[in-house]
Amino acid sequence: MAKISGTVEFSSEECKGCELCVEVCPQDCLAMSPDLNWKGYHYAKLVADTCTGCINCALVCPDAVITVYRATRSAAERREPVATVPAP
Repeated sequence: MAKISGTVEFSSEECKGCELCVEVCPQDCLAMSPDLNWKGYHYAKLVADTCTGCINCALVCPDAVITVYRATRSAAERREPVATVPAP
């Protein structure tokens, strides 16, 4: 079975630092940056590569500043049928 992996991108300049995404991440791969954006808020960022692409963070973001990407499996990882049964 292939490992599911994902990643997230933030529009850090639009993030208002509510921390909702950090709270709902089951993989604990998000944290607040010590830096400030142009609005003066600490913004969320990806801090570990344990993201599975579950989209919890994007669902709770009130400003829709998160884009989630889920890795696709390569052709070598896809399961191919071993045999096909002809229709009667």
